[in-house]
Amino acid sequence: MAELKYAFYTGCSAKGVAPELYNSTKIVAEKLGMELIELEAATCCGAGAVQEKDEFLALTINARNLALAEELGLDLLTICNTCTLMLRETKFKLDNDPELKDAVNEVLKEAGLEYKGTSEVTHFLWEVIDGVGLDKLKEMVVRPLKDFNIAPFYGCHIIRPPYLIGYEDPDNPKSIEMIIEAIGGNPVDHTARLACCGFHSFWSAEDKVTLKLTAMDAESAKEENADFMVTPCPLCHTQLDAMQEEAEERIGVNIGMPVLHLPQMIGLAIGLKPKELGLEKHVISTKEIIQKVA
Repeated sequence: MAELKYAFYTGCSAKGVAPELYNSTKIVAEKLGMELIELEAATCCGAGAVQEKDEFLALTINARNLALAEELGLDLLTICNTCTLMLRETKFKLDNDPELKDAVNEVLKEAGLEYKGTSEVTHFLWEVIDGVGLDKLKEMVVRPLKDFNIAPFYGCHIIRPPYLIGYEDPDNPKSIEMIIEAIGGNPVDHTARLACCGFHSFWSAEDKVTLKLTAMDAESAKEENADFMVTPCPLCHTQLDAMQEEAEERIGVNIGMPVLHLPQMIGLAIGLKPKELGLEKHVISTKEIIQKVA
């Protein structure tokens, strides 16, 4: 097996609103044999907000993030869909526009950095499948999640646009389901598995519209008797977990659908304790999940 060593780009959310994602990623990655070298000097990817205001600035900050990974001679691994898209978009634009690349490098020169285009941008989800491998993951399972119906929630930026992401069929992705099956769980097909969580429109659209979208996503999983949802994106998790109660109140429904981060779900299956994985940190109670795996 090739060395599973990565430049770890945490993004903002995992160090802010979702520290349980950061901690569970670190502990699960280590157990899976993945070495994560954290890019402590990296900055926010811009999350689309900076890109709207100043595209060149956004390209420059992400070229800097990529250059930090290149200095280590490693591919850059993310745990956020939006970070993945912003970084891959930067790489795509700079690799296909030498003049733009030169202009960005003129700025980076002031910090003693140069973007060369030698590091790839990947996501934890993909590396569990392509790096660790599903066969090895199956071998590591000590607590099969056979008693759980699990609803995948991909989020927009891990599948679209395909010319920037391109990992799998954006209209029918299977990566999360493959992992669920590998750890003994039962993947649940539901109408919102490829839907938008509403996070990026929360501050710009009418909040009732966004909260209705959040409620519809969680209700979709509940209607199919899911025990919990799982997502590879902390922004989707924030919207579906932290905003679910407000969505219930605003829309007038009762949902109560737990939402796990991808590393948390994997961690449960490979024998890690719920407390180690931060399941008690969620807004929507994970008590029933914890009781089932006890």
